[in-house]
Amino acid sequence: MKIIFTKHSLRRLKQRNIPVKAILDAAQNPQKTIKKHGKYYLQKKIENGTIKIVCERKTTTIKIITVYWL
Repeated sequence: MKIIFTKHSLRRLKQRNIPVKAILDAAQNPQKTIKKHGKYYLQKKIENGTIKIVCERKTTTIKIITVYWL
């Protein structure tokens, strides 16, 4: 599946020191998925904490809108 980052998500990723590798892993293998208001909220625990991704999912793509630590 193709993963696309918005400019906003790239800024937040850098600002919050979230590794790109962790985002890619969480997007493809989340531990928790919630669909709300047409968006998907994905969560995954990593060694530094828990990350949350807000994204749009299509048949062949995931568009990352924002990312943050919980």
